[in-house]
Amino acid sequence: MQNNTPEEIVQHNLDCYNNRDIEGFMSSFDEKIKLFTFPEPNPNTEGIQAVKNIYQKLFESSPNLHSKIIKRISFDNKVIDHEQIQGRMGASEIVELVLIYEVKRDKINKITAIKK
Repeated sequence: MQNNTPEEIVQHNLDCYNNRDIEGFMSSFDEKIKLFTFPEPNPNTEGIQAVKNIYQKLFESSPNLHSKIIKRISFDNKVIDHEQIQGRMGASEIVELVLIYEVKRDKINKITAIKK
């Protein structure tokens, strides 16, 4: 994925998420990816292997996992998605959140999650 727009990179990541394709999903991330939960100033997860461990378990435990975009805003190197996620860990309830993706050099290097 070279020279794609930030929105294309995030969309590829989302498509792989919905297909539970761990290798494709991980290909969107920078080696030093950092995951944050707003408003915490420090990342809750850092590094590609730590992120892979989390999502590999999620994908294996969530056969009906699917994220639906309610609204997307692209601004410079940032993509902001308002999402509804169903099937997490086999649960029936829908999780709603906002994810702010930051893209540098064709890779997602930071995600900040805002939860209700």
